[in-house]
This record gives sequence, structure tokens and C-alpha cells, in this order.
Amino acid sequence: MTDITIQNFEQELIAESMRQPVLLDIWAPWCGPCRTLGPLLEKLEVAYAGRFKLAKLDSDDQPEIAGQLSQAFGVRSIPFCVLFVQGQPVDGFVGAQPEAQIREFLDRHVPSAQEAQAEEEHEEAQALAAQGDPGAALERLLATIANDPDNDTVRCDVVKLLLQRGQVALARQAWEPMAAKAQFDARIAALGHWLDASEKAATARGADALAAAIAANKRDFEARFELAQTHLAAGRFTQAMDELLEILMRDKAWNGELARKAYVAILELMAKPAPKPAAAEAKKGTLEVTGKADTAPADPVVDQYRRKLSMALF
Repeated sequence: MTDITIQNFEQELIAESMRQPVLLDIWAPWCGPCRTLGPLLEKLEVAYAGRFKLAKLDSDDQPEIAGQLSQAFGVRSIPFCVLFVQGQPVDGFVGAQPEAQIREFLDRHVPSAQEAQAEEEHEEAQALAAQGDPGAALERLLATIANDPDNDTVRCDVVKLLLQRGQVALARQAWEPMAAKAQFDARIAALGHWLDASEKAATARGADALAAAIAANKRDFEARFELAQTHLAAGRFTQAMDELLEILMRDKAWNGELARKAYVAILELMAKPAPKPAAAEAKKGTLEVTGKADTAPADPVVDQYRRKLSMALF
């Protein structure tokens, strides 16, 4: 539990809520219901074992913050609780509520114990991969999937690592439970394209044969797409897009726009995920209730190939 002041508001509430949900309890020493609610919230913080953090704001000591929050949410009475997630106030309640009702409120927003464990294991796996130990990362991710099979974020990372290691059959097994979501999720769809290319690579014509076929007929799109697929299977993403561009510049609609779809999938595979939002910097004399989201870092290669696609299509 943390006491919030104007000095630590940004760090202990906004920034902290980027890492885990933070429940802000606005109270006052003279408020009877506050004295009932406070100990119950402290008990629940312990019971939830780190899945949310409790912060308390004495409205008498910190009238500026309490006033702005009351005005923002149209609430004039205390106790008043606001839940912050990713720098944003997402829900709240007024008055001393029974434990069961508070638990119901928390469970709508706070990750379950299983989800919290999966997120922790996922972060550990990402660290292992960044340290150059993909085998250990894959082992950690597979253990996470075994306990949380519906976690598509982790499952996508499993498929990616398996494809990078050339374990195509296992990648197919890992991807199939997500297959129905491919039409709604760009990353799942992109991994599906990579998986298809990897499966076909085993029976693809050699590079010399494909190059000869293309040299003999620049509009041999089947050969050019097959060459793009072999590049994609090997993780040579820019080479694959170069071949797909050649198709797009000659026939945008070829084979149901297959070249465009594969190109977009590769851009998705190359794109860096957006970082977690960062807290807004405190401004002198002002109070910001929400954090500011960061965008994914720019990748000049991805940006370059996006422009090439735009030029080819339009």
C-alpha cells in the first residue's frame, strides 16, 4: 500500500499502473465508512498476491488531487475508489462495499492468478530469447502454453520460435488452435503465411531453376511467388518482398491478391510490438490523470517497404 501525494502521483499511480492495476482509495480520517473500507482493501491487496496494488489518498492532505479526481468523475462523496490500468482510470465505485462486491469489481479488471503467472513466464521467455538462448525461451513458453492454452500472445511466440528453429511440424501443431482467428488477428494470419511457406519449401524448385524460369518469362508469377516463398521460409523477409513487388507491379490482382497478402504478412512479421505506455512527465503546477501511450519504434526497413507497397498499389 502506498500513500499518494502530489510529489509521487505520476510515479506511484500513473507509472505503476503501467505494470499492474492500481486501486486508488480516496479517503479522509473523519470519514466513518472510510475506516471500514480501508482495512478491507488492505486485506484484499494481500489476498490477491500482487495482482493489483493499493494506493491511498488522504483528501484532507491532498485536496488538489482529490478535487481534480472528484471533478473528473463527478463524485462528491468518499470513500471513492478508482482503478487505474495502463495509465488510465478504467472503473470505480463509491462508498464502503462488502468484500464479495469488491472482489467482483476487481475480477473484472485484475488478471487471474493463471494470467499473471503466464505474463511473468512470458516476460522471462522474452528475456531469455534476447540473451541468445532461444531453446530455454521455447521451453519456458511451452510450459506456459501447457498451463494456459488459450493465451494467443504466448502461442504466437511459440510458433515464431519453432519456425526460426526449423521445427515446422511442431509449429503447425502450435498454430492450429488459433487458425480460426487468423481472419481477425493480423499476427496469427502472418504466422500462417510463414508456416505455409515453410511447409512448401521442402518440395520447392531450386533457386537456379526458379531464376531460369523467371528469366525466360518475367510474368511467370508462379515461379516468382515460389521463389518468394523459399525466401520467406528461410527468414529472408526483404528478399521475399522484393519478389512479391515484382508480381504486384505487373498484376496486383494475381491469384486473388495472393502476392499482396503475403507481402502484408511479412511486414507484420517484421514489425516491432508497441512498448507498454510510459507515464506522462509531470508538468510544473499541473496534474495529469492519465499516462501517454508510446508508439512502436520506427523501423526504417519496414517503413521503406511499406512505401514500396503503397507505390505499387496506388
